Amino acid sequence: MHVTVSDLKSAMAEGAFVLDVREPVEYDAGHVPGAALMPLATVPLKHSDLPKDQPVYIICQTGGRSFTAATWLAQQGYDVRNVTGGTSDWITSGYTVTNGRNP
Repeated sequence: MHVTVSDLKSAMAEGAFVLDVREPVEYDAGHVPGAALMPLATVPLKHSDLPKDQPVYIICQTGGRSFTAATWLAQQGYDVRNVTGGTSDWITSGYTVTNGRNP
């Protein structure tokens, strides 16, 4: 259930679905390229928009909110991976980020 940003980077090369559960202002300031935005509070309302036929890699700033989302989504039958260290570790690792609202 838990993966590192390095694991995420490898999975993205294979087309992984990435879900960012931070708030829009955080997402706009810098997010993993291609990550879909779904703030944590909206996950119970919008989870049906997520794929059930592949793992969902969930990321936030440091791993707390993504863990909450991953736990809840797993209970709903999703195959989830919580990205420990979150966007902070992603940036510290020197990986590219995208700014603005577009994934």
